[in-house]
Amino acid sequence: MTTMSTTPGAPGSARNWTFLTNHGHVLLAIARNPTARLRDVADEVGVTERAAQAIVTDLEAGGYLRRTRVGRRNEYTIDPSGHFRHPAEADQQVGALLALFSAGPDDESTGK
Repeated sequence: MTTMSTTPGAPGSARNWTFLTNHGHVLLAIARNPTARLRDVADEVGVTERAAQAIVTDLEAGGYLRRTRVGRRNEYTIDPSGHFRHPAEADQQVGALLALFSAGPDDESTGK
């Protein structure tokens, strides 16, 4: 399981926190690998497999992803047109977040 660390050099920062929730991290992990096992997603995010299952259930119930059984595995399809749930970002689609984190090194250097 991945462990979070505090931001290096942050004065007085003893608490671990990130800008994205575990739901956001799971969504990004699935976007990177739609056929990943939940065990691997959980390890990447740093949560238990049971927590990853609950998060995927939440995301599926919210319409952000769809789970399809393919043989013995699941394959996930993300709907990038879903909107953020918090009122401050409700006018934005999650596809913009996915695009931000899926930009390759060439895209970042050229600004495309």
